[in-house]
Amino acid sequence: MLTLPNSRPPSFPEPPDVLPCPAPEAPPLGAIEEVHGPVIDILCSRLPPLHRELYVCSGEERYTFEVYGHLDERRARAIALHRTSGLKRQMPVFDSGGPLQVPVTPNCLGRLLDVFGHPLDGGPPLEPQAFRPIVAAPPPLTDAAGVGDILPTGIKVIDLLCPFVRGAKTGLFGGAGVGKTVLIMEFMNAIVQLHQGVSVFVGVGERIREGHELWRGMQSAGVMPRTLMVFGQMDESPGVRFRVGLSALTYAEYLRDHVAKDVLFLMDNAFRFVQAGSEISGLLGRMPATVGYQPTLLSEVAELQERILSTRSGNITAVEAVYVPADDMTDPAVGAILAHLDTTVILSRKQAAKGIYPAVDPLASTSGRMDRTSLGDRHYRVAQTVREHLARYRDLEDVIAMLGLEALSETDRRIVHRARLLERYLTQPFFVVADHTGIPGASVALASTLADCEAFVRGDYDDLPEDRCYMRGSMESAP
Repeated sequence: MLTLPNSRPPSFPEPPDVLPCPAPEAPPLGAIEEVHGPVIDILCSRLPPLHRELYVCSGEERYTFEVYGHLDERRARAIALHRTSGLKRQMPVFDSGGPLQVPVTPNCLGRLLDVFGHPLDGGPPLEPQAFRPIVAAPPPLTDAAGVGDILPTGIKVIDLLCPFVRGAKTGLFGGAGVGKTVLIMEFMNAIVQLHQGVSVFVGVGERIREGHELWRGMQSAGVMPRTLMVFGQMDESPGVRFRVGLSALTYAEYLRDHVAKDVLFLMDNAFRFVQAGSEISGLLGRMPATVGYQPTLLSEVAELQERILSTRSGNITAVEAVYVPADDMTDPAVGAILAHLDTTVILSRKQAAKGIYPAVDPLASTSGRMDRTSLGDRHYRVAQTVREHLARYRDLEDVIAMLGLEALSETDRRIVHRARLLERYLTQPFFVVADHTGIPGASVALASTLADCEAFVRGDYDDLPEDRCYMRGSMESAP
């Protein structure tokens, strides 16, 4: 396995503005006619197909474009994947002969790459076994495999109330600052430690500071040797931010087919992918549709989501963080992504304000496998009982705030007390933030979670102070 160099760069490296350009072997396809920001109009001798990779050489530098439209029988419109300063009219444009491709190799694990598959970690370039196009059709249905069994994560509230499914897609929905990125980091740790799989993390429109912290955090947690990270940073072209998800997914497909049976594909943030598509749509002159989003919103989301698929070769299990604008779950972008998911985890600002982390809303979060057949009688019964206690507590919160606990019946007071204990028990310290919180991380087996919840519902812990249930692993562990 190719390892990271011992001499680490002092900060998160910047992607190269332009790439070295070898001398073109074929005659030019055409010439630049106009440059409008990242939009390039090209006068062509023959029209290139959509999504074809074109490039311009200026001295030793290479500028890459992707074709997005045909203006007429002689002109094509493309989006630049680099800065466009230095480009001018009449510069010859060359055809690469295919769509944008990335180099693939098993040695990509442990690396930090950009949308082109070039290193951002200060290490040597990849030595590819092959090249794969990033725009491709999903596998045929005859090769597709259905979703598998429940995938334990060691996170109590997830495994109990909205379990992940091997080979399925999960969305983490929430506004800013409710813990989406931390939860994704913990999933990466879980898939490597518990299931010995590999992870592919893609940062779409990631801030450089966040990307650098995440990279260092993965190294400190010891999971980087089984992880590939692909970044399209916030200050890059919208074309890069729009395509970096497909680049990372291409690596995930390669790892699924040739390296590991279980691949965890993590995206932070799927909403920025939609935003980049909206920017490109505006640059291409398309009329906006609902709430200002691009008219191609549904097809663009489907182009990415339908390739997250399990086959006979292995599974791709996806976890996608989705920013919810103004905490509005009816936003069209959120709805487009929701349609493709099997499990929905809603992170609540109200939970975070109460110090409940992970800030999962236990009543709004759902899973497509929350049924007796998939979970078994015991898991299904315990999960439903816990939900009933928490739902009753939520119904009575207003009454408690106005009249106090004394206004409730004895039965309701008992339910409220047990629901508050359960709410604090479902908090959990994470491994990936143990250095910041000072609390050692905890992973809890599903059997322990079920046993503890049954004990809470029976009243075994009714005399226990609430703070003794907060931020701990199983109840059998030392307080």
